[in-house]
Amino acid sequence: MTLRRPSPALLALLAATAVLYLWDLSASGYANQFYSAAAQAGGTSWKAFFFGSSDAGNAITVDKPPAALWPMGLAVRLFGLSSWAILVPEALMGVATVGVLYGAVRRSFGRAAGLLAGAVLALTPVAALMFRFNNPDALLCLLTVCAVACVLRALEGARTSWLLAAGLCFGLGFLTKTLQAWLVLPPLALLYAVCAPARPLRRLGQLLLAGLVMVVSGGWWVAVVELWPAASRPYVGGSQHNSFLELTFGYNGLGRINGNETGSVGGGPAGPGGGRWGETGITRLFGSDMGGQIAWLLPAAFVLLVAGLWLTRRAGDEGRARRRALLAWGGSLLMTFLIFSFMSGIFHQYYNVALAPYVAALAGAGAVLLWERRATVLLAGVVVLTVVWAHVLLRRTPHWLPWLKWAVLAGGLVAAALLLLARRRTDRVPARVAGALAVASALAAPLAYTLNTVDTAHGGSIVTAGPAVRGGGFGGGKAGRAGRPGDGFPGGPPGAGGPPGAGGPAGCGGPGGGWGSGARKGAGPGGRAGARGDCRPGQDGRRGAGGGAKALPGGPEGGPGGPGGMGGLLGGRRVSAQAVVALKRDAGSYTWAAAAVGSQNAASFQLAAERPVMAVGGFNGSDPSPTVERFRALVEDKEIHYFVASGEGAGRQRGGTGRGYAVEITSWVEAHFTATTVGGVVLYDLTAPR
Repeated sequence: MTLRRPSPALLALLAATAVLYLWDLSASGYANQFYSAAAQAGGTSWKAFFFGSSDAGNAITVDKPPAALWPMGLAVRLFGLSSWAILVPEALMGVATVGVLYGAVRRSFGRAAGLLAGAVLALTPVAALMFRFNNPDALLCLLTVCAVACVLRALEGARTSWLLAAGLCFGLGFLTKTLQAWLVLPPLALLYAVCAPARPLRRLGQLLLAGLVMVVSGGWWVAVVELWPAASRPYVGGSQHNSFLELTFGYNGLGRINGNETGSVGGGPAGPGGGRWGETGITRLFGSDMGGQIAWLLPAAFVLLVAGLWLTRRAGDEGRARRRALLAWGGSLLMTFLIFSFMSGIFHQYYNVALAPYVAALAGAGAVLLWERRATVLLAGVVVLTVVWAHVLLRRTPHWLPWLKWAVLAGGLVAAALLLLARRRTDRVPARVAGALAVASALAAPLAYTLNTVDTAHGGSIVTAGPAVRGGGFGGGKAGRAGRPGDGFPGGPPGAGGPPGAGGPAGCGGPGGGWGSGARKGAGPGGRAGARGDCRPGQDGRRGAGGGAKALPGGPEGGPGGPGGMGGLLGGRRVSAQAVVALKRDAGSYTWAAAAVGSQNAASFQLAAERPVMAVGGFNGSDPSPTVERFRALVEDKEIHYFVASGEGAGRQRGGTGRGYAVEITSWVEAHFTATTVGGVVLYDLTAPR
């Protein structure tokens, strides 16, 4: 077997993607501190690495399986704790995803289709966001694209090895984000069962064997966790009974579909037509808070899917291969689109990155297929549909690049007209000019959104791509981004802490600070976002953030001395240098330097001090870990040095059986220990009772 030399065009695409995703990457600091703290713990303790613990003391795990943490944990262990060690693996996953998508599309539709698909994926705003962030979605996206590519290779000759590789990808995907990795499994399995060139019994045997590989590769870790004595492993975060299976099928499983997520932020099922996470329905992903993330080419992808299936209905072997590829990408798109549109549980805008490869594949493959078949009228119609829809999306940001919506519309209409005129000519030059103008017009708006995303620092748990939009929904605003009024989480605090109008980076106060999405470059005089856990006035630097606020790596999500958004629930908090000194004092004598309610609160202090900090109650402060009795026993045994006073949000959420534990622990500490303010942070020394 000989390896083909990569084409210069592919190398250019990958190099451009790498530059785009790596550019000024450290501006976001530790991005989502919840996962960064777990990576820091994994870089210190192999036990924490294996279980995905939030801290090296192994009190509790994150509310996901650990596969997405492993690359970051290894990078921290090899290169030390830094923003680059956390985020570079995510960016490289983005480059790899673009490369795998190119190869899969090129194999069926040619080099031009592969390049176009790769470019569309790289320039999708939500993809640029998540491949520069440290949520599990980057690895999940890479693995699902690899799974589809492996299924397509298996379909070429009923090749068992490729189908087993697909099963491995799905198993690793489960260890990344549990059942979400299997959303595209039904359409792909059905496609292979119907279309694979083998006898039905052999197809069934291959699918069963691939399923076994999937279960083993994804289930071995689950078996270890469930069989490991609970007393000697960390508590399974996100569960109410210390069970990963409960987490998988409850909070992270069916609860995401029906909204009945015990222990979540709101808890309980959603009402008719929607709920706490926005309106559900077929138009959900086209709405004001979702459209700019993913929907730029979504209508075109659906049209091109139908058109491609029609054009390949009577083709030979090559046509059948193309039809299978369209069904694979299209089935994956439809399944994910429908689930996302109607699920009532927790749903964030960045989840839409899962759709990006399927949209990109259909856009590249469908456009080239129409071009080859000289379906010029239909291709011109797709161009017009795309630029008109881009115009509609851009109207939702009336004060951001107001000229762009008209330039995109004009360019697309001219390109469509040229396509119609070029079909009457025999030479290819006018057609190529029209095609280039059509591609440029279709990608101009998502490119602008993507550049805006790259130019913005993001932090906290709820992040979105692009500029703030008019009428953004639940969690859809730019929380903490340059202090724009009204951009925060509906019902959330308008910038937790900080003086009015400060508009600090990463939620350092100011109107619209909300729940911490990012800091805008050049948002105001004399500020810079990028260093570690502090918000101090008068720092003159390259990243203006209104009011001269400064955010250091590990990004503050709250105002001076205060917790981040919603009491530190979805964003970390400021950690002063004095508090860091206190936490480090005699830290080696304790298992945990401190304890704090909620994982984001704990993560802020852990990343700042680089010492284990216990997250009481897990992410939402609603997990029953530790119990009040367990916490008191740890304090008596001198295992915990400090307790960090929390805001009203953490530990007081509805829906979890442990919601009262965090409150009781806090009340017990307040009653038996003396509060001391250190650098704006209220600490209780648990070694010195009253």
